[in-house]
Amino acid sequence: MITIVGSLKGGSGKSTLTFNLGVWLSMAGAKVQLIDADPQATLTDVIDVRKEEGFDPVLKASDKRALTPEQLKAADETLIDVGTSDMESLRTALARCDRVVVPVPPSQADIWSTQRFIQLIASVERETPPDIIGFINRGDTHHAVRETNEAAAALVSLPGIRFIKPRLSQRTVFRRSFSEGLAVFELESRGKAAREFLGLAATLYPHLVS
Repeated sequence: MITIVGSLKGGSGKSTLTFNLGVWLSMAGAKVQLIDADPQATLTDVIDVRKEEGFDPVLKASDKRALTPEQLKAADETLIDVGTSDMESLRTALARCDRVVVPVPPSQADIWSTQRFIQLIASVERETPPDIIGFINRGDTHHAVRETNEAAAALVSLPGIRFIKPRLSQRTVFRRSFSEGLAVFELESRGKAAREFLGLAATLYPHLVS
């Protein structure tokens, strides 16, 4: 399956999610390839850190030149990190993917941005539209803050996107693990962030955990 992790806004956590999913898929025994089509190359940077530290499994990131029909089918699971600073690569990836996973931080601006991203995906010419999946990322951890649930309710109501319930909260361990070249479940296997991520991964790849 060819999966894009993308959004129109920077700072949504797409590179962090792509990296964590890449590690998890490798550990699950899937043949996985990662493509960093974002000129910021954040995914490539963290994979380089992981390689330098000698962590297993070893990951490798290809650049946008791997967005060919032949290369995209070279693995069981393909993950593509894309950014809006290279719209040509973004549109190429959107034309060839099976689905788009959209991490949505809990703010009205991000809901509006997601709505525009859905429209952009729809504008790409292809025979059948990709499955678009949205979930709340970087949600508030304090129960008194209502913005996360309000954003989730707004995301549910957006046409053209399938909302999934698992969410990732705003936790410092995501940033810390990323900077060290580790997936969050490798750094703190019993932590809340690891449980949240594993729940999300199981929802996105149910065939690997059934």
